[in-house]
Amino acid sequence: MGAVTTAVHAVNGLTARWAGVSEGGTVFSAAGVWPLLAHLADGAGGVARAELAETLGIPARQAAAGARELLATMDAMRGLDTALGLWTKRTLQLKEEWEAGLPTDAHGILTGDPTADHQALDAWAVKRTGGLIDRMPVTLTEDTRMVLASALTMRTQWLSPFHEVELETAYEPWATKPRLGLWRSSAVLDRVGVADTPGGCVTELKVLGNNALDVHLLLGEEGMTPGQVLGAGIDILAGRSAVVRGPQLPYGHVGPGLRVERVRCTRPTPPSLKVTTAAYHLNASHDLLRLHRLFGLTEARDTSRGHFPGISDVPLAVGSAEQSTMATFGALGFEAAAVTAIGAVGGGLPDLRYVTTLISAAFDRPFGFLALHRHTRLVLTAGWVTDPLPYPEYDGEDEW
Repeated sequence: MGAVTTAVHAVNGLTARWAGVSEGGTVFSAAGVWPLLAHLADGAGGVARAELAETLGIPARQAAAGARELLATMDAMRGLDTALGLWTKRTLQLKEEWEAGLPTDAHGILTGDPTADHQALDAWAVKRTGGLIDRMPVTLTEDTRMVLASALTMRTQWLSPFHEVELETAYEPWATKPRLGLWRSSAVLDRVGVADTPGGCVTELKVLGNNALDVHLLLGEEGMTPGQVLGAGIDILAGRSAVVRGPQLPYGHVGPGLRVERVRCTRPTPPSLKVTTAAYHLNASHDLLRLHRLFGLTEARDTSRGHFPGISDVPLAVGSAEQSTMATFGALGFEAAAVTAIGAVGGGLPDLRYVTTLISAAFDRPFGFLALHRHTRLVLTAGWVTDPLPYPEYDGEDEW
């Protein structure tokens, strides 16, 4: 298994574990966290080094190289922009070998003035995400000696756009007010499928982008948790869960939100896949230290002593670790961004003579999504949709 493939499996594994502790509507990016943890592991020692290596899924001595190869792979993906940034106080002397593992243009200076420094870091976040994230998610104090940050932005346009409609749903929390639905029809049946997973059946729909950045929508059986549904999506990507694709599905209700039926029509018509889903816009902020065990940062939080002798002779501990993320799924495409920062501190009756097959897929209650690169299967962002966009109200002024 190559280094990039190993890193992809490691990032996707962290995505699944993060999903398992997520609650409510959210969006997050393990791909934005993993390279930062890898560079920290490269300079860590003792228990902190072992904890970070366990989270990363690779030995700490390979972490920095793995991060560089992963970022280089991501940088080559069309529609995806990534960046890594490092800021230190002038008095912090870094180990040359550790600093050499970072991009040459990544290093900036912290003045020690939290207000001025935050303005500079915010400007970096805005520039690196095209304005999708407007603030660096880091807590700065006069004791902050180093900030290590990543930015990730993905944009894609659908190969086949959706039509905006009012979402029809029996799910009561969504039915209380009109929601913006998306609808389209396709003759490509294998975009949809059903997997029988340990937690229950999951319907997967692939929505393909024009630059190999895709979004997989995932609807589980009622009662399945976000962790079970998104974890099933990761297992499908890894080939651990078999999927019965559209052309092989039997007739009837064959999966969550999925029905296959024979319908009569007026002329010879190829089988079709009709999809209804919800448009959504999500924003989320994550305190990674609240989930310190998940991210291998338990020991590194201890500010009574240093944990990163490979970064500097000055004792360093992790004082903050946060991520800001957003995602928008609309009729024409998808965009998402994540900035992660780790701070180190001290009609009619037709003649229906023909028959065809119709597959109907409806994502009309809470569902998950994985936004990923089609060829490497690297998950860039993941999330859970609980509050779709409202259906726009028109005042009629533009009507003739």
